[in-house]
Amino acid sequence: MVGNFGTAAPMYYKGWYHLFYQYNPKGAVWGNIVWAHSVSRDLINWIALEPAIYPSIPSDQFGCWSGSATLLPDGTPAITYTGISRSDINYQVQNVAFPKNASDPLLREWVKPAELNPIAVPEGGINATQFRDPTTAWYADGHWRMLVGGVRGGARGLAFVYRSRDFRRWRRARKPLHSAATGMWECPDFFPVSGAGLENGLDTSEAGPKYVLKNSLDLTRYDYYTVGSYDRRRDRYVPDDPAGDERRRRYDYGNFYASKTFYDPAKRRRVLLGWANESDSVPDDKAKGWAGIHAIPRKIWLDPSGKQLLQWPVEEVEKLRGKPVSVAGKVVKPGQHFEVTGLATYQADVEVSFEVSSLDRAEPFDAAYANDAQKLCGVKGADAKGGVGPFGLWVLASADLQEKTAVFFRVFKDGYGKPKVLMCTDPTKSSLSPDLYKPTFAGFVDTDISSGKITLRSLIDRSVVESFGAGGRTCILSRVYPSIAVGKDAHLYVFNNGEADIKVSHLTAWEMKKPLMNGA
Repeated sequence: MVGNFGTAAPMYYKGWYHLFYQYNPKGAVWGNIVWAHSVSRDLINWIALEPAIYPSIPSDQFGCWSGSATLLPDGTPAITYTGISRSDINYQVQNVAFPKNASDPLLREWVKPAELNPIAVPEGGINATQFRDPTTAWYADGHWRMLVGGVRGGARGLAFVYRSRDFRRWRRARKPLHSAATGMWECPDFFPVSGAGLENGLDTSEAGPKYVLKNSLDLTRYDYYTVGSYDRRRDRYVPDDPAGDERRRRYDYGNFYASKTFYDPAKRRRVLLGWANESDSVPDDKAKGWAGIHAIPRKIWLDPSGKQLLQWPVEEVEKLRGKPVSVAGKVVKPGQHFEVTGLATYQADVEVSFEVSSLDRAEPFDAAYANDAQKLCGVKGADAKGGVGPFGLWVLASADLQEKTAVFFRVFKDGYGKPKVLMCTDPTKSSLSPDLYKPTFAGFVDTDISSGKITLRSLIDRSVVESFGAGGRTCILSRVYPSIAVGKDAHLYVFNNGEADIKVSHLTAWEMKKPLMNGA
């Protein structure tokens, strides 16, 4: 497919995974938005169908923007989405669509009932240009509920609650589910999670012991979430952390935005899909004919502490694994590195367990960076020698190391002598090509490294590096565009630029086969 790809709305129906996503069929730039539609049996190999939703009624005549899919009690799916009804100010309203033939497992045709649409309009002082992205609905106490993202007073992001008895006529609740002084909330998502450490997912309408509220901030272009409690009677959400949205977490500390989860009943899991934009230039995108990708789907669940989500690539991605190479018990001395040879690494899955010989040399942590891991990584990147670290992987690297993307850890000690772990992706040397945006990305890892042990997994796919630290506690996706470390000329290294020895307890790297991406 040629065009610009964006935000997704996933669902599972009659044995097929469906991915509806923002798409410009006319070019690799944003605009002319319709809902493209692809289907899969396994979340990895996809078949592209004809667009499912496209401008055809007055309330979406200038664009069909993001939304969600919901399964009704009789098993019929419904799509709610934002339509643009006026082009002069991008006037936003919410619409609903139903399948023309619910017996078709591929859901190839959709209808938008004229007597229902739009189902929600920006009345009562709502900013009509910042009123979008309805969530998957949930059912409780005789009513459906869905959220729509918005802003109040120009600075307070919020999630409006809409209620309906029949999924056809909706009314806005007097108060939002939650709000915070963060700016506009795009693409909200709200779902229950099982108890701490339990991996099974819950349907969106099930009552959970805890809930997750996520929003995409238009100001920063990052996805943030909190874990908290939901009062079904009052339709109010309260974060567990007393600091609330001041200490919200991110799904991913890299290039990952406008994400959406869905409940997968086939495997009783909740799956997260996110979008990553390009970091090259518009002329480059036009030349290759496409822009924007979807990350590898991730299973998500609440960690044993109950304070954050864990994320891990869905198990189906392992079907693409080919030839493996393993390394075990290899010590990397300060300033040293070694190459992992014997396989092609431009498309690879790498899992590695590190063991630090001693934490005594950990650098003191500067509290000025307590809320800005990305800035700290910019100051102390992969080539800035440290005490414990930086150590990790150079991926998509050229043989002479002129090009390399570093994924690494660095350990500090806070004012109480407690280890503090920083995880970074540093692409500043990823390419010799000009006109590229090459930001460092970083997040702190909430893990106990007192034993000296920490793990890293990186999925590498030509221009994408997705990394999962400490079993998915911190995740970073980065887009890179090497000019010489391409194809068979891409290499994989383990490096240590700290003062303490680092042992690779175990490393396995697999060549990855290309998944199916066919049109239908």
